[in-house]
Amino acid sequence: MRVIATVILLVLAPATGLAKGERGGDFDYYVLALSWSPTWCALEGRIRNAPQCAAGRKSGWILHGLWPQNERGWPSHCRTTARDPSRTQTRAMADIMGSGGSAWYQWKKHGRCSGLDPGNYFEMARKAYETINRPQILRRLRHPVRLPAPVIEQAFLDANPGLQPDMITITCKKGRIQEARICLTKDLEPRRCGMDVRRDCQLRKALFEPVR
Repeated sequence: MRVIATVILLVLAPATGLAKGERGGDFDYYVLALSWSPTWCALEGRIRNAPQCAAGRKSGWILHGLWPQNERGWPSHCRTTARDPSRTQTRAMADIMGSGGSAWYQWKKHGRCSGLDPGNYFEMARKAYETINRPQILRRLRHPVRLPAPVIEQAFLDANPGLQPDMITITCKKGRIQEARICLTKDLEPRRCGMDVRRDCQLRKALFEPVR
């Protein structure tokens, strides 16, 4: 009987992952995802001839997205009465998101879940991006290095005195430093991340390439 009860509880427990089609505005906090452009370019961007990967662009931490998040799991592709953004609105985000196409995709998957219209969502995303100091010391590298992911986290903590270790996580992809993900309240104040966000990269020798 105890085994059966356990199985029933697992079946009835709320999912901790992706939920699609939820109502826009129904979430607990934001995750600000900052992508290290040299990693994205090496793995995906150069194959696509992405403008942010062109020589001399010197792109560093690019805004991947501002993601509505729940304490457990996250919504996506939400229902909203807001109109989709115009090309002018998405193109205006290219300076911090790499391209208008990236801005459109982020709106479609995450922005609709914010409960905001496109103009206010992109304004919120830009404000969040500008609120966080991206460590300038990481832009001074001249050659690729291999380092533990916590070194990148500490650089963010040093540059942002209001951040604590449980408010930020560093992710890796294919042996490289991929993203810094910072948890923010709906008022864009740093806050503790939920357990499903706090999954730090465990690599001791993650590749970190300099901006070019």
